[in-house]
Amino acid sequence: MVDATELNRLFWHSRRGMLELDVLLVPFVKEVYPTLDEDDRARYRKLLACEDQDMFGWFMQRGEPDDADLRRMVRMILARVQPQ
Repeated sequence: MVDATELNRLFWHSRRGMLELDVLLVPFVKEVYPTLDEDDRARYRKLLACEDQDMFGWFMQRGEPDDADLRRMVRMILARVQPQ
């Protein structure tokens, strides 16, 4: 279970000030993060430590992270918003 303080902190860290990132990260942290296992939670926190420009490129599918953990998280977030 996710502590409310942790969730609130992650919510604010997920607000990047770049609309393209905010519309992906904020709903993800609100709706999905609490259901993740601890490994995926750690991956999400690791993603938040990345530069906005790197994340922008990954989420616009102009490339993928070299790191397998980050790649997994980017794909998970994109899968939520892409039609199947």
